[in-house]
Amino acid sequence: MGPVSFLLVDDLEENLLSLEALLRQENLVLLKARSGDQALELLLQNDVALALIDVQMPGLNGFELAELMRGNERTRRIPIIFVTAGSADGQRRFRGYEAGAVDFIQKPIEPDILRSKADVFFDLYRQRQQISGQRDELEAQAAALKDADRRKDEFLATLAHELRNPLAPLRHGLDILRRNPNAEDAAGIRDMMDRQMVHLVRLIDDLLDVSRISQGKIELRKERIKIEDVVHSAIESSRPLIEAAGHTLTLDIPSAPLWLDADHTRLSQVVANLLNNAAKYTPSGGLIAVSVRSAGSEVVVEVADNGVGIPPDMRAEVFQLFAQVGDHLDRSQGGLGIGLALAKQLVSLHGGTVDADSAGPGKGSVFSVRLPLQSMPEPVKNSHQDSTHSTTAKPLKVLVVDDNAELAFMLGMMLEEIGHEFELAHDGPKALHVAQYYRPDVILLDIGLPGMDGYEVCRAFRKDALFRETPIIAQTGWGQGRDKALALEAGFNHHLTKPVPLEDLAKLLATINAR
Repeated sequence: MGPVSFLLVDDLEENLLSLEALLRQENLVLLKARSGDQALELLLQNDVALALIDVQMPGLNGFELAELMRGNERTRRIPIIFVTAGSADGQRRFRGYEAGAVDFIQKPIEPDILRSKADVFFDLYRQRQQISGQRDELEAQAAALKDADRRKDEFLATLAHELRNPLAPLRHGLDILRRNPNAEDAAGIRDMMDRQMVHLVRLIDDLLDVSRISQGKIELRKERIKIEDVVHSAIESSRPLIEAAGHTLTLDIPSAPLWLDADHTRLSQVVANLLNNAAKYTPSGGLIAVSVRSAGSEVVVEVADNGVGIPPDMRAEVFQLFAQVGDHLDRSQGGLGIGLALAKQLVSLHGGTVDADSAGPGKGSVFSVRLPLQSMPEPVKNSHQDSTHSTTAKPLKVLVVDDNAELAFMLGMMLEEIGHEFELAHDGPKALHVAQYYRPDVILLDIGLPGMDGYEVCRAFRKDALFRETPIIAQTGWGQGRDKALALEAGFNHHLTKPVPLEDLAKLLATINAR
């Protein structure tokens, strides 16, 4: 809190000095005026907690000054104590109170009485300051809550924006295969759909935990990859949006592969976000160019367009969460505001940079991603069969426990596909009963079961000597670190997050079978 100010008004300097000596204390500013006019000037410049005014002054006397103060909105609520050497008869007191006084002090002044009365108004003003500060704090909190609510609504809108990217090629692929299951490109379409499904699952993992995104706690699954594969995957995701706007897309990629140590899905998400941004901010029938090149120890990916451009003062802000450029909100289609922010964050996690350049409004924009270039990986001899089609040393008997009957059956079909046997149960008590006669080698157990949940079922199995050492695999939609820790604590040996890829399941069962 700031200091408290008192106004002392007296035409005699010695009286002012006397009042100042009596009232001086920490955090109190004493403003002195030797006339009514000077006092009014100080009142216009300062917030005052108390005015001590001499009644008998030449020119504007104390009563007249008080009346002027009461007529001004800024000063009408300032407490006034009149200081007088004359008689304080009833008539004078009445006029003083009528002019706005709260008290009279008779000269010669009793120091203790003056200090006592002044302290009251000092403390009252302090309380007003505290209340004002609390009011400002509450207003700031209300504004923050309002902003948080707005950001929540915007985030929900961006959820649709992010999910549409992989869903679009999945939808198109299904339509094509439904019309012509044996199409010449059927295998390629299925591969594309598989990549987009992986992309979708990864996006959902992140979008369900906003705090993890904002704090940069995104787990990268790095491997040696070619940048051209990343770009092609991104184009697959963004092509429906680009074609819907009638844009022309050009691609310039060198014939020699450029290698990265990176997460394929995340970098594909980066390039797709840049392409989507270009498609949205370019008028229909525009041009979008994607180019890839090496520059020293870096790989440079550029996405250029001839769209609306970026004002100079917005070049840094476009990478902020929920940022939108100027008057082009109509092009956001509900999803603008998260794509570029995520792109910058993901590129940074890869040790790279992303920046935006534009000649100005209406002159297009260029987004450049720079990533560390890696050497070509050592060739690996392919001496083993695809694990999803290989047969394990011996078939395992797997008890599948899931309350979703269709999902449980499909898991069973996957198990048969990789050479194992299965039995189904759709709740905890049933699973415990079936296991007694089926005697499974492995138990694939959902955690989110009705009634008796997966943790309880796992603990019950561990109490039974028959299943104390049986491998139990958690397969669940709960995939955060805390969920995995709870599963291990309950007695699970392994943890798989839904949807479980066939290859991951096959590898895990092969590992169990080899023991």
